[in-house]
Amino acid sequence: MNDSMAATKNCVVHFHYRMHDDQGDLIERSGDEPEAALLGHQNLMPGLEAAMEGREAGDAFEVTLAPDEAFGPRREDWTQRVSKKYLRNAARLQAGAVTNIETDSGPRPVTVLKVGGKFVDVDLNHPVAGRRVSFKIEVTGVRAATEEEIAHRHVHGAGGHHH
Repeated sequence: MNDSMAATKNCVVHFHYRMHDDQGDLIERSGDEPEAALLGHQNLMPGLEAAMEGREAGDAFEVTLAPDEAFGPRREDWTQRVSKKYLRNAARLQAGAVTNIETDSGPRPVTVLKVGGKFVDVDLNHPVAGRRVSFKIEVTGVRAATEEEIAHRHVHGAGGHHH
């Protein structure tokens, strides 16, 4: 990684984050290893990607995002009935639980509305859709993306996608 490189399109940014709601409650955080994202390819929510532009390794910052810059507006009609075979731990799910379903673009968090014998009704909205969120970000590294990462539109290796 280049310690003095500024984040721009086709750069890989490694970072730690903490996401909070308007009340300051922690919603989510990165793990022990930094996350990695390829800028300019819609791998981050729009507001967070814009806030990463121009950042360098060692930068720490906070950004608050409106729903349209983060997880989008809440859609009341965005529900789906899913076969239990597509859900992990389906036998233990209860209404109100958040779980992931696998999609073509990776796992997607959903909220369980109702559990039946063979199917589960889920709310497809992200659990914090329609709400403002704040991020505390620490950039740990920035590097130029490889040609393969740019062609595939995501990061490969540590913190990214593995084929």
